[in-house]
Amino acid sequence: MKKTISFLEKINEKIGNLVSWVAVLMVIVISLDVIIRYLFQFTFIWIVEIEIYLFGIMFLLAAGYTFKFGKHVRVDVFYAKLSEKGRAWIDLIGGLFFLLPWGYIVVSASWRYAYSSFLMGESSPQPGGLPALYILKFCITLGFAFLLLQGLASILKSIQIIFNKEK
Repeated sequence: MKKTISFLEKINEKIGNLVSWVAVLMVIVISLDVIIRYLFQFTFIWIVEIEIYLFGIMFLLAAGYTFKFGKHVRVDVFYAKLSEKGRAWIDLIGGLFFLLPWGYIVVSASWRYAYSSFLMGESSPQPGGLPALYILKFCITLGFAFLLLQGLASILKSIQIIFNKEK
């Protein structure tokens, strides 16, 4: 079980490290946009859309990485006061009854959504906007797939803690 957890977490670590470079690229693009806007008093719609795409890609693909390090949003009024086993039970129940089912629903629905966008060659509705809007839509599917993988690792970790197995 430890090897499985390590493998699943390594996937999200690699994705997180890769996505961190998207943040650098986004800063460069936004800086370029600001310079153009203030020097020449205009902007290109495709630059604004690249900013949106990069932010969406970063936000979606880093969800599993964020979950791995416990940096996601959590209401821990009671959670923080629980024992390690108590937290493991909450994580196990939450993972099995909320994360896995809803993640599956989002992956399957977003796949159909992105695939239909791909089939029709959907692009930006803005004149001068970017083509291939489906790339961003496929990132929804990928992001939730990575989140599900990390959720599975979290569930396995919780099982280890509950049954006092090696962490």
